[in-house]
Amino acid sequence: MKILALEFSSPQRSVAVLQSGDFNKSSGQTHKTGGEKFDASEVIETGPCGMDPIGMIDDALRQAGIEREQVGRIAVGLGPGSYNGIRLAIALAQGWQLAAGSEAVKVLGISSAECIAAQAQDENLFGRVTVIIDAQRGEFYLAIYNLTPEFRQSIEPLRLASLEEIRQLESSNDCLVGPEVNKWFPKGRVVFPRAVALAKLAPNLTDFVQGEKLEPIYLRETSFVKAPPPRKFQDK
Repeated sequence: MKILALEFSSPQRSVAVLQSGDFNKSSGQTHKTGGEKFDASEVIETGPCGMDPIGMIDDALRQAGIEREQVGRIAVGLGPGSYNGIRLAIALAQGWQLAAGSEAVKVLGISSAECIAAQAQDENLFGRVTVIIDAQRGEFYLAIYNLTPEFRQSIEPLRLASLEEIRQLESSNDCLVGPEVNKWFPKGRVVFPRAVALAKLAPNLTDFVQGEKLEPIYLRETSFVKAPPPRKFQDK
């Protein structure tokens, strides 16, 4: 199995290629992660979004020593996070599958909050861990996990939370993690959603979708104001 993972939802963008190994199976919301055997390559870019995503993909494939045609699965980080970055990753997956065919390339969309939790686990952060992602408008995306060296269990699914609510969690000594968490919460630990963590989630998932059905995770209802009809002026 050769998996390409695209994670562009945060200020740190990354592409990873993971090649076959012995992966543990799990079901439900508890995932066994210990004892995995895999070969992975990863390309990371941090800073203002001026990336060359095709170049990043080519670099990751080159490091892995495989060709584009050998990729059989694409995992995409769906956010929440940078809407433009997520849309770019989705567009790349859609184009790749369209060119290769849906039988040749399977596509998965995975929550970037889940990816952050998996990365926190890789960084040996265990116990009750709260993932925090900026949602703008004075709100945050929040998801709570119980992490051990071998398991990752969802305690509270992704939802919107206020600044005050998260401050209360911080004061109760919750471990807060996220891409920019220390901007608001000094005790928080910066953990980015890494493409290599995303790729390691993909072997145990089978909820494949057609690329055109991928959508960013955005918990707010979309609202807009309809523009008024154009005004007509008469020449005097």
